Amino acid sequence: MHLKNLSLLNYKNLESAEFDFDEKINCLVGNNGVGKTNVLDSIYHLSFGKSYFNPITSQNINHNSDFFVIEGEFEKNDKSEKILASAKKGQKKIIKRNNKTYDKLSDHIGFIPTVIISPADRDLIIEGSETRRKFMDGVISQSDQVYLNMLLQYTKLVSQRNSLLKYFAANNTFERDTLEVYNLQMSALGQDLFEKRKKFLEEFIPIFNNRYSDITNNKEIVDINYKSQLFDNSLSGLLEENLQKDMALQYTSVGTHKDDLSFEIEGHPIKKFGSQGQQKSFLIALKLAQFDFIKQISKVNPILLLDDIFDKLDENRVAHIVALVATNELGQIFLSDTHADRTEKVVKSSNQSYKIFKL
Repeated sequence: MHLKNLSLLNYKNLESAEFDFDEKINCLVGNNGVGKTNVLDSIYHLSFGKSYFNPITSQNINHNSDFFVIEGEFEKNDKSEKILASAKKGQKKIIKRNNKTYDKLSDHIGFIPTVIISPADRDLIIEGSETRRKFMDGVISQSDQVYLNMLLQYTKLVSQRNSLLKYFAANNTFERDTLEVYNLQMSALGQDLFEKRKKFLEEFIPIFNNRYSDITNNKEIVDINYKSQLFDNSLSGLLEENLQKDMALQYTSVGTHKDDLSFEIEGHPIKKFGSQGQQKSFLIALKLAQFDFIKQISKVNPILLLDDIFDKLDENRVAHIVALVATNELGQIFLSDTHADRTEKVVKSSNQSYKIFKL
């Protein structure tokens, strides 16, 4: 699978741009602020129906306009697939495949498998549990539509239960039967999500460990630990046990929406005990493991977006990743950099076809 061409209109700082891509390596070079990352983000947008960096759709529209259009032609399984994402201020976002609008955006997730590696990934280490949960959910959802639908349903139930708790507090009332309806549905879905996450991590963690070993030449032992309240309790029991607390807080304090991943190096949290270099290697390994996992499930090489990759890795390690294209371990790569000479030197060494776009 690869992206053949891309057309942008009023997307972020890009008023109008068109690209015809190489099916192997594509380099976007230019000074900071010219829009290199925005081009990569537009490709991500076609895959996921949203920006990687700013999920608020209206904020991705160019300041001088009230709409944006992104259009890309992909080749997948020897068939042309045209994907269009557009948005107009005050209106619902539209995603089309071959001129047919999706009824639900979730139906599109996973059709164009894509992995992005960006300096913004550091949030996975330094931010709270929600960021790591979103990463885990994103990887599973690209290959499991049932999981994605369950997750959307569960998230909606949590929101509805929270609204009910607020209603109880505002009206000084309590309706156990109504609350129980949400508790029962949440408990069933939450247990299913927990089981699927557990199974995913059993497969994913060995892949991640292999990638980390490759990048660092077996220098340290790293691990990912799944933290969930459901290891020791049923969700129905937790909801009952924490009812008074939830009533006081006016939101649901327990459940799979509180799950987290603990990133560790030599048995200690990498956030506190990992050097900057170790953290960068950890994140690269995490994203390449994401690539491997999706490829394994979908039997398709995901598109790989490397945003400002030299900020994360030295030249030799970037060359090592780019060289994986030659072995067909990776498919189509897009990378951005501020130094055209450095980029060309690295991609030339791969002996693969490439294009350089100067923005």
